[in-house]
Amino acid sequence: MPELPEVEVVRAGLAPATSGSVITAVSVFDDRALTRHAAGVADFVARLEGRVFVDAMRRGKFLWLPLDDGDSALIAHLGMSGQMLLRRPDAEAERHERIRLHIEHPQHGELAVVFADQRTFGSLAVDRLVADGPSWIPTQVVHIARDPMDPFFDDAAFAQALRRRGSAVKRVLLDQQVISGVGNIYADESLWAARIHPETPASALSPRAVMRLLAEIRSVLAKALAEGGTSFDAQYVNVNGQAGYFAHSLNAYGRGGQPCPRCGTLIRREAFMNRSSHYCPQCQRRR
Repeated sequence: MPELPEVEVVRAGLAPATSGSVITAVSVFDDRALTRHAAGVADFVARLEGRVFVDAMRRGKFLWLPLDDGDSALIAHLGMSGQMLLRRPDAEAERHERIRLHIEHPQHGELAVVFADQRTFGSLAVDRLVADGPSWIPTQVVHIARDPMDPFFDDAAFAQALRRRGSAVKRVLLDQQVISGVGNIYADESLWAARIHPETPASALSPRAVMRLLAEIRSVLAKALAEGGTSFDAQYVNVNGQAGYFAHSLNAYGRGGQPCPRCGTLIRREAFMNRSSHYCPQCQRRR
């Protein structure tokens, strides 16, 4: 599933092309792409056509484009394989294309924003915006915690949340109500960088270890962003259809049985929550 860096790469690519654009037409080819929009296709189209996108925002794995009415936004969750692509208005249909929005930008002219999704777990919707501290977010995102790249992320509150939880620290990192945007890949990479075993109880981490972990999370995410995210196949791409290359920089995730880049011990892969954990048994000893 796309994690924070992959979604941020998409948001950053959409922003200059969509901000200030008028939505001239909306075509829905598969209503499964509107599972988050309960009012159906006709309502979705009516609430978008003629409106103007004013920005491109993100929290965790959600991204949204606020509309000029001031109280609603087009929200997107990419699911397992969703893509938001920018194309020429007359471009041929993408494989697995579900929705196409025709837009007109005052500088860039006519464009198409295409939502393609092979597995159909992703969805678009028009959602109401509500106040959340200094920002406004869709109602569907209210339960999602701020991510560590958010300027309003509360480091102290994050440390307190870890101290209150006796479950494995990796499980806590994947809890979107504690910290958002950190999925399986970046949890493994951050824990490796911080030399913390993924099964260490979160409450057992010292304040110094928590701050070291948070610093490594930010460092890993920043590097992944700089490299366009992690792409293992053609599904994780930016708005131009280009894959990220952070997969070449992974130290732990997906490297089971290979030498640890730091100490040479073979990286261990273990089952974890219907997924896998990858860690170095030497560098990340469970204490």
